[in-house]
Amino acid sequence: MKLVRFGEKGKERPGVWMGDGRILDVRALAFHIEDFNEHFFANNGLGQLRVLLDDPGASYVDAAEVRLGPPLARPSKIICVGANYADHAKEFGREIPSEPILFSKATSAINGPNDDIVLPAEARVVDGEAELAVVIGKTASQVKAADAMEYVAGFTVLNDVTERIVQKANGQWMRGKGFDTFCPMGPFLVTPDELGDIDALRVWQKHNGTLLQDGNTSNMMFKVPFLIEYVSQGMTLLPGDVISTGTPDGIGSARNPKVLMNPGDVVEVGVDGMGAQRCPVR
Repeated sequence: MKLVRFGEKGKERPGVWMGDGRILDVRALAFHIEDFNEHFFANNGLGQLRVLLDDPGASYVDAAEVRLGPPLARPSKIICVGANYADHAKEFGREIPSEPILFSKATSAINGPNDDIVLPAEARVVDGEAELAVVIGKTASQVKAADAMEYVAGFTVLNDVTERIVQKANGQWMRGKGFDTFCPMGPFLVTPDELGDIDALRVWQKHNGTLLQDGNTSNMMFKVPFLIEYVSQGMTLLPGDVISTGTPDGIGSARNPKVLMNPGDVVEVGVDGMGAQRCPVR
């Protein structure tokens, strides 16, 4: 399944992308499914959705007529992995890490897949990072890598938008990556059964139509099961939480000349089988 949330910002409704131009309006059929949030994932929400797909009373909306929001409601946390692709670590002049580098993005930074990325007044050097993100499906504490995929609800596309000067000046990364709108997510939350091999997915970014990043999850140093094990050893992951798995090389701020976000630009980010974002910059 491909889960979406549609409607006015802050008033999104849960839906299922049908692939034929329609979105199943989940709440019109199942009033108890308020949103794709912690309660939904913790209470077999995905299983309930599969039943609804065959309901003759299902109601649909025209996908072309509605705004798509981020595909899940605000999670309790977004954990990101830094320098998880060797070539990306090298382009930033970093040593290859011996274990994952973790940081957080503010949940208030979450943005829809086609919404504007709004540059703050202090923005000088801003670019994006195309990433595969994992959505946790049930409470995960001290999980072993061999069992980790049992805790995954699905995957989505995440753009880790970053103000590089703020990132470096603060001595930690959260503020430079946590500005409002700096976390476009979606368009879909794709369940694992639709993706196949998650270690062979193309991850890409375009800036005004020019391809910047063109990587593959096969090049991640720390794979999804290990990351879930590593994070969950000392931090309980709740249903709906997100782990963003890092970005390949080619980011705009590492190029010469730099390719940065400016008002009027359009940034596109995608992952194989998971759709693509298209965000104007203002």
